Amino acid sequence: MLIRAGYDISFSADTATPMMAMLSVHPSRHQDLRTPHRITTVPDVALHDYIDAFGNICTRVSVPPGGLTLSCDFVIEDSGEPDIQSSDAIQHDIADLPHDVLVYLLGSRYCETDRMSETAWSLFGHVPPGWGRVEAIVAFTHDHVEFGYHHARPTKTAWDAHQEQQGVCRDFAHLAITLCRCMNIPARYCTGYLGDIGIPPVDAAMDFSAWFDVYLGGEWHTFDARHKHPRIGRILMARGRDATDTALTTVFGQTTLTRFEVHTDEVAAI
Repeated sequence: MLIRAGYDISFSADTATPMMAMLSVHPSRHQDLRTPHRITTVPDVALHDYIDAFGNICTRVSVPPGGLTLSCDFVIEDSGEPDIQSSDAIQHDIADLPHDVLVYLLGSRYCETDRMSETAWSLFGHVPPGWGRVEAIVAFTHDHVEFGYHHARPTKTAWDAHQEQQGVCRDFAHLAITLCRCMNIPARYCTGYLGDIGIPPVDAAMDFSAWFDVYLGGEWHTFDARHKHPRIGRILMARGRDATDTALTTVFGQTTLTRFEVHTDEVAAI
């Protein structure tokens, strides 16, 4: 299956303003690209890429006075299969976890394990560890939080989403991640493209999406508390402890977002 994806994102600025962006396809998907993946800018300015501590591609750029548009359009091949289900994947004892996985048990900016621990154990302490426990956390989060773009705010944490019972996809992911970590299940935040492929069309503007991975049975597995069911056509951009590590753009100054358009569609050929 081929997917055409990309974006046009514009900012206005009064003065030159440094920006860091995570708007590239994750290196783990580069072998699937069928057309070049290149970020273009209007006006034409210099872009500098580097790989961060989580293996994501970060792009440094300066928004010039007046503003900047970042654009990308590419085609990528996908298996066309829904998220893999591994119901027999075991939950590891902490002593058996790889060193680089331990960080995904810790609290982070948007995932306050200290505030959620008692709640998590009261809700899921009776559920046998492993795949079923993660499914129970996903089901709870999906049913507990009402989705709505008007519920979004950049400061909302997992605790806030749990208390307010409202949020967007990143809030669903943060809450589920936090509950998993409280139950000693390593969990990491993911962001990327997720089009309306394999489901009825959604009457809403396309956006980027957030989901999460958990470490069970010696590998990472994809879960999505916003949609609950396995989906087709995820295109990973970045992953980390939470949205702090995977922010689409981080601006070191004052800018205004003036345009935000994302496209993700299955195509027959290129």
